[in-house]
Amino acid sequence: MLPIVLVIDGKVICQTVGLTTATRVSDDEKLEVLRRLDQFRQWHSLDEKRYCLVCGQLITGRQIQVAGGRRGNGPVRLNCPTQSCNSIAMDWVLPTDEILVRVEKLAEEERKASTVQPALHPAVANGNGKTVHSNKSHEHVVSRLRRLAFHLKRHA
Repeated sequence: MLPIVLVIDGKVICQTVGLTTATRVSDDEKLEVLRRLDQFRQWHSLDEKRYCLVCGQLITGRQIQVAGGRRGNGPVRLNCPTQSCNSIAMDWVLPTDEILVRVEKLAEEERKASTVQPALHPAVANGNGKTVHSNKSHEHVVSRLRRLAFHLKRHA
């Protein structure tokens, strides 16, 4: 969602507008669109997986969103299904064994970090006087995911 801000007589009016709306297509149509628009990798079925270098998620052809192409919505586009991820087909790589192992390790670390007792994370007062619980292990996982995505994108 993209916030649209309009100022009228000094009053701020804010609305959110979706950047793209997924177009409903049959499985056969979606597979044909994937084959046509993904110039980097071949698609044999909608059940095939790809690793998104932007958000670090494994996605399938069934999950990928098709947008545009009908009723004047511009050209047909493919979008990552992960919320707030703006990646396109060139950002999706075939998940090698190495990638799958790394993704599983990172997922396991994230699961462990989410089960850590809140008491282990010290409370810190921010500038607004509110108490914020620090979660260094979550920040560590996010940092590692970003490094992995950068590494994979550089070698793709």
